[in-house]
Amino acid sequence: MKSKILVAIAATLALTACSTNPYTGESQLSNTAGGALIGTGGGALAGALVGAAVGGDPRVGALIGAGVGGLTGAAIGNYMDKQEAELRAQLQGTGVSVTRVGDQIILNMPSNITFATDQSTVQPSFNQTLVSVALVLKKYDRSIVDVYGHTDSQGNDAYNLSLSQRRAVSVATILANQGIDQRRFFIEGKGKSSPIASNATEQGRAQNRRVEIQLSPIRG
Repeated sequence: MKSKILVAIAATLALTACSTNPYTGESQLSNTAGGALIGTGGGALAGALVGAAVGGDPRVGALIGAGVGGLTGAAIGNYMDKQEAELRAQLQGTGVSVTRVGDQIILNMPSNITFATDQSTVQPSFNQTLVSVALVLKKYDRSIVDVYGHTDSQGNDAYNLSLSQRRAVSVATILANQGIDQRRFFIEGKGKSSPIASNATEQGRAQNRRVEIQLSPIRG
C-alpha cells in the first residue's frame, strides 16, 4: 500500500459546507466542500486527504499512540476473518460486493446504487447500507479505512477526477457521522485511472463507475 498523509481540516471551515439530509437528519458534505469531513454537529473534524508521504502510513502511529491496539501474527487473519464475515452478513442483497485479498477487505459500491447520474450526493436508498457498514467498522476499530472514488473514461478528465473525489468524500462522511474515528480515514478520487473493466463497452464503464472501501489491519 502506498504511503499516505493525514491532513487536519481547518477549524474555520464554513458551516455552510454542510447540508442536512432530509431522510436521515445527518449532516452531509456539499458538493463544493472539497475534501473535508464534516461531523454531525457541523464542526470541522480531522480527516484524511490525498497525498503521498515519505515512510509508512502516519495513521497507524497516530492510532496506536491514541491507545488503539495494533495486531500481530495470527491475530491479524483471525480479526479480518471476523470482520469480513460480519460485512458479508450486513451487505447480503445490497449490491455491494465483498472481496478478500490477503489481509485486506475490499467493498465495491457500484455507482448505479450509490449515486444518481453525474451527482455526488449519496442516494437516500443507499444511506442505510452505509450505516450498516459503519456498524461493523465501529466494532472492528483496529483497521484503517481507505475510500476511493472512480469514474469511467467518458468526459473531461479533470471533471471526472473532481466527481470521483466528491463521491468518495460523501461516502466517507456518512461513515464518519456514525461515530467512527476520522483518523482512520484516507480519501482519494482516482477519476478514470484505475478501471476494473474495459471502457469500450457500457457494461464495462458501469463497472468502472464505483466507490471502493479498502480495509486493512492496524499492525502493531
